[in-house]
Amino acid sequence: MQKKRWIPLLLFFSLLLAGCGSAIEDPLNWEIEEFTFINQDREDISLDDLQGEVWLADFVFTNCTTVCLPMMANMTDLQEQLKEEGLDVRIVSFSVDPEVDSPEVLKSYAQSYGADLSSWDLLTGYSPEKIDEFAIQNFKAPARKPENDDQVLHGTSFYLVDKNGVVMKDYNGVNPPTDEIIADAKILLAEE
Repeated sequence: MQKKRWIPLLLFFSLLLAGCGSAIEDPLNWEIEEFTFINQDREDISLDDLQGEVWLADFVFTNCTTVCLPMMANMTDLQEQLKEEGLDVRIVSFSVDPEVDSPEVLKSYAQSYGADLSSWDLLTGYSPEKIDEFAIQNFKAPARKPENDDQVLHGTSFYLVDKNGVVMKDYNGVNPPTDEIIADAKILLAEE
């Protein structure tokens, strides 16, 4: 008779403990402020447009001669692997050189990497000062172009953002831990 009373309690704690393993480990919980920028098709993209979607963000520019090249190649490969896994994850790349990176330039740049632009927005349409401020405040990364230089100092992370517009995790974008990113994306996609 006593054993029967413990069974529901044991089941409850088993389910509770099982649920603990399916959360992002050490989440950053950085809320992203509202924004509206334009993408490679000259469409407005805002934080509201991304509500309800899991997305990966990064900061790149088309004139980059160093880290952006592997970052773009890695993000393109990651996009393909996410699609192979059947995961609906959007990609948002913020240009850190908006004076050079027009929508048309960004579109051509992404196409040269074989990016699927149906789920990838490359954003521009703001001042260099605005993107620097936005990157620092929301992603804790710089996006600063020194005077008399065509290269921009910027962060090289990939950021996983949940359905509510909160940065949950960041990863090395030059040498990304693809399996970890995919596993974390699955966790966020499963959340209601």
